[in-house]
Amino acid sequence: MKLGAALLALALTAAAPTPEPTPTPSPQRVLGLIRAVFRSHRPPPPYISYTVQRKQLTDRGAIDYAESYSDELWVRNLDRAALKRRVFPYGGLGPPQFERPAFNEDRDPGPPTADIFEPAPKKPTLVSDVPTPEPAGEGLKTIGTIKVSSEYDYYVDSLAIEGNLVHLMLRPVRDPERNRLREVYADKTTFEVTRLIAHDRLYVGREIYDTTFDIHVSTLEGHPIVTTIHGEVGKTSNGTEYVGDGKSVDYTFKNIKFPSAMPEWYFNARMYAGHDKELPS
Repeated sequence: MKLGAALLALALTAAAPTPEPTPTPSPQRVLGLIRAVFRSHRPPPPYISYTVQRKQLTDRGAIDYAESYSDELWVRNLDRAALKRRVFPYGGLGPPQFERPAFNEDRDPGPPTADIFEPAPKKPTLVSDVPTPEPAGEGLKTIGTIKVSSEYDYYVDSLAIEGNLVHLMLRPVRDPERNRLREVYADKTTFEVTRLIAHDRLYVGREIYDTTFDIHVSTLEGHPIVTTIHGEVGKTSNGTEYVGDGKSVDYTFKNIKFPSAMPEWYFNARMYAGHDKELPS
């Protein structure tokens, strides 16, 4: 009996199917998952207020006080219209100004809830312009229980696991000036973005210098937010090194809040004078 039971157990064990190995996602699909997870948090809250601190260094490595400052902003995310007030060094706020913060534009970046995967605009936009949403490729396709974007604007040249992070090296498919991401770091389990390396340009007269932005991303109340940006100006296409103030610049986003409502006049510069005693502080 004991021998028969042992043979039966052996036979059952041998007949048990071997589990299929879980396929490893391709690097290109990992990028799609990272972007899909980021987009799953969209749209951002309708309103956001925050402080952005800009610190620029001189060519000698000291703080360039003329180009280093802090601003308070109250933003309507629908069109990025914003009321901005400069923070005085010794306390108090300056007069109201209309602003439209944006990444990949010739002004301070923001807001922290912006779509970091969004291509740069085809042409520069003015602060007074209302951004027009551009088509996002072919839309989203459902794979299992998560939507993966079919926006093929980057090749993934390499993928590496670094501790708890997955690190992707990207190459633009078509337009390097619009598709400016070069590296993406994300949590290897949740695919939440934690850091980005992006390319930009600095124009000085006729010279064009490559610039690198190191962008760190966190979450607040379930929404991805940019927390810091470090920029370094590099060289021209012929190898000329940039020399001058502003080679190194840092942006820090603080005091981020999501108010449930903001007055409509915040977003109409012509109405500021009639609400001088109601300005936010």
